[in-house]
This record gives sequence, C-alpha cells and structure tokens, in this order.
Amino acid sequence: MDIATTSEWGTVSALAESFDALDLRRLFADDAGRVERLSFSVGDLLVDMSKHRVSDEIVTALVALAQRAGLDRRVESMMRGERINTTENRAVLHTALRAPAGTVIEAEGHDVVSDVHDLRRRMAAFCGRLRDGDWVGCTGAPVDTVVNIGIGGSDLGPSMAYEALAAYRHERLRCRFVSNVDSRDLLAALSDLDPATTLFVVASKTFTTSETLTNAVSARRWLTDALGDAAVARHFAAVSTNQAAVTEFGIEAANMFEMWDWVGGRYSLDSAIGLSLMAAVGPERFEEMLSGMRIIDEHFAAEPLSRNVPVLAGLIAVWYRTFCGLPTRAVLPYSQALRRFTAYLQQLDMESNGKRVRLDGEPVGCETGPIVWGEPGTNGQHSFHQLLHQGTTVVPCDFIVFARPDHRAVAEEAGAEATGHHELLVANCLAQAEALAFGRTTEEVAASGIAPDLAPHRTFPGNRPSTTIMAPRLTPSVLGQLIALYEHQTMAQGVVWGINSFDQWGVELGKSLAAAITPELSAPEPLPLAHDPSTNALIARYRELASRGLGAGDG
Repeated sequence: MDIATTSEWGTVSALAESFDALDLRRLFADDAGRVERLSFSVGDLLVDMSKHRVSDEIVTALVALAQRAGLDRRVESMMRGERINTTENRAVLHTALRAPAGTVIEAEGHDVVSDVHDLRRRMAAFCGRLRDGDWVGCTGAPVDTVVNIGIGGSDLGPSMAYEALAAYRHERLRCRFVSNVDSRDLLAALSDLDPATTLFVVASKTFTTSETLTNAVSARRWLTDALGDAAVARHFAAVSTNQAAVTEFGIEAANMFEMWDWVGGRYSLDSAIGLSLMAAVGPERFEEMLSGMRIIDEHFAAEPLSRNVPVLAGLIAVWYRTFCGLPTRAVLPYSQALRRFTAYLQQLDMESNGKRVRLDGEPVGCETGPIVWGEPGTNGQHSFHQLLHQGTTVVPCDFIVFARPDHRAVAEEAGAEATGHHELLVANCLAQAEALAFGRTTEEVAASGIAPDLAPHRTFPGNRPSTTIMAPRLTPSVLGQLIALYEHQTMAQGVVWGINSFDQWGVELGKSLAAAITPELSAPEPLPLAHDPSTNALIARYRELASRGLGAGDG
C-alpha cells in the first residue's frame, strides 16, 4: 500500500499547510493543560513533548496515520518473531535479547529466549574470570585491558555504553575500542599496552568484515611478534556466527560467543556484542541495562498509540521530516558521559531509515530519514547553537538531562559539585529549550534598552521545537531505557513510511567497489582500470604520490 494515497495522509498534509502559523507562544498561552497533556512518564524517563509545533488535532491525525499504516500490527509481528525484515527474509528480535527467562519467543519454531539466556550465562562466566583476575594470558599474568575490534554496530554500541557507564566500570579492568581501518586507530589503542595482559575481542557477525579483519590481523601480528603464535588462544575471543572462520583465525571455539541473524548490528549492544561492556561494568549492571530496555519494550508493545511514548516521538519526527520539510534532527545530551550517544543514534536512525523505496520496491514518494547530528551540552552552545537559535533552518532538537550526576561523581568530586557544576549544566539545558521555543521579540529587545539598529541582531525568532528527556540519574537501567526509546521510535517512523528499517543494503556498493580498488592501489604494476574517469585519475594520482615516499613537508 502507498500510504501517501490514503485519506489519513491527506489529512496530515493539509494540516502541514498551516505549519508556519503554529506558534509556540500562542499554543502555550491558549492551553493551560498543554504541558500535562504532552508530557509522559515511562520507566524513569520524563519525556516533555509540549514544546513541539503540534496541536491536539495534529497529534490525533498522526496517530490515525500510524493506525492506517498498521503500526500496531507490525509491532505484534515483530514481537512474535515473524520475518518482518523481508528483503533479508529474517525475523527482527532484538527485544528477545532482553526478555526475561521463561518467556517464549519463537523464530522458525524455536524458542530463542532460552538460547539468549544460555549465552548470557557463558558471557557472565567469561567476564567474571576477567574481572576476578582468573583469566590469565600465556605468561600467567592476568588480563587488564580488553580491546574490542569491530565497526558499525559492533563498535558504536559498546563504545558508547562504556563511556556512558564510566561510573560503574571495574577499577582494574579497562577497555579500548578500535573500529577505523586507518592504522592510527589501532596503533593509538595499543601504544601503551602490554601484550601479556591484553585480550582482544573481535566482533564481526560474519567474520568477513574487511575493516575489522584487517585490524584483527594486525593486532594478532602485534601479539605474536611479542609472545609467539601460541598466545592467540589465550589473548583472543570472538563474537560471530561464523565458527569456521573464527577457528581458522586461531581463536578457540570455546572463546567464541555466537550471534543470530535475527539481530541487526545497530540493535546488537544487548547481545554478545556487549561482551566488552559486560566485562567493564559486570554482569549485574549489564542485566540492569537489559531490564531498562525491557521497560520500554513492554510499554511499546502494550500502550495505545495515542499514549505510546516512542510512537509519538517517531510520529512527530515524521511530521517534521516528511510533512514540514525539516531535514535534520539534533540530539543534545547534557551529559559528558553521553558524548558518544548521538554518534550511536546516527547509525540507529540513518542506517535504519535512510531508504528511498518501500517494502514493495516502489519509490517512497516522500522524504524519509532525518539527518541526525549533535554534540553534548554545553560544548554545542559555543559551537552550532547560533544556527539553532537564529539560523534560517529550523532544527528539531532532543535535550537529554539528568537531575543528579552519577554516583561516583558525587562521591569523588564533591568539591566540584559544591561549586554548582551540575546545577549550571541543567540550567543551561533548560534555558536552551526555553530560548528555542519562545525566543525574544523585537519589542522585548527594545524594552531592554538595546539600540534600535542592533535590535534585529538581538532578536530571537523562537518557535524552534524540542523534546526534553529528564531522568533522575544516568544508571545502567536508564541507559537501557534511552536506547530502547530511540530504537522503537525509529521503527515507528519506518512503518509509517512503509520502508524496511532493518536492512542496510546501502553500505554494500561502496564495500564491493573498495574491494576492487584495493589491489589497483597496491599492485606492483598499474592494472587496467574500468572505473569512471575521475576515479581512474585519482587511483593513478595515489599510486604516483605513494611511490614517492615522504614529501618535503612530511619529514
């Protein structure tokens, strides 16, 4: 079905024609109950959507559109393990990764939840040995550093969560994350490490990802040059579905933690991809994160669309991107611990919904997939917030803030807290959302004594929409709730657009072309080139420059 041909779509389109007339000052002035009606509590999260340029009529129309798109049925199908990822003929069951023991969720007639809990027990035992110092390398020294080698979902999730949960890390055991095939990334990670106390976790679903395998081979060489080939068995583990390739690499099968094809990479933090994170924060904290995810899963599956927080967030995102022509979305966590959260969400949202054809292969006929970007506050305020406040492009924003800093900050940095760091941080977050929404009129500027010729420069148009998400503190459970909140709103958007949010064919073409270009760059003699003229010329120029060695400005 082309959703754009439905009456529900037509209703939302007609409402969007008056988007410019939606004024947040007037919406608030005319509706004393707006904040209460458009603020929602789910788990530990307060999600305030009242500063969005929507009316009750618009929200009702968006919910009707979601119903027409079959969102509730689609969610049920996902939870039951049906193959809703039709282009890859796979189920989509990341929610099964955090289902409680005893739950039955079947894929192909097999209960996957029991497999998940069996695997997690293996993970917990492995991580327990690392944390207790019982896992020793080939010299008998305990491991003190875990280096996670992955890319995409095999890196963004665990590295983001490792930073987010820094307050809960093991005091002795540390983790590092390598993703970029640029050798500088691996070299920087290894620069001060001792091979005898380093364990590598190679995270690759197929164990064929070129960037990950290139880094893994170099890491193995670094290890074996120091400790010999026999060291690989004690210093490498893997997360993969490909046992044959893992064992061929030299990793023992007992140290491979399996994945399943019903888990997409960007939804895989709570699978064995989270092994490094579990080692850092411990199995109990890892379970708390899963419990937080489950809170949102249950809400998403059971709550009516009109009160369903991830659904409403996703529908508002569709409203802006598709109907109002706003191409980007900023995610602005006011927490240094969440400094990698927006990068994580970039993959989650843009890889999921950056699609131009519907499930039936026909063009979507509308704009999909907002560009997601942002930085932590308050840094962003002194970088790009000028554009947010006074630029010509309206950017919907998500602010994320916590009422209290993490427990270790309270215990160890009382001096900093006494000077009001956290209150200043929170005040800036709330002030930014207020300023974006309500701005400052020319009349208000003039009344403050600003010279008339400067008034236009000091006027803030306001009417810039935002969500504010507040939680008591960034705990493992709250992190899980935030992750699942964004996972499910991403799906809600995709269902309305009629696209498959769970494949990622867009990454394949560049990978296949890179495989062809790589030998053309390094062959002893130039190979025949069959690319476009620009690419052929660049390959030739690269070979010329690389053959010269260091240039005059390089030494």
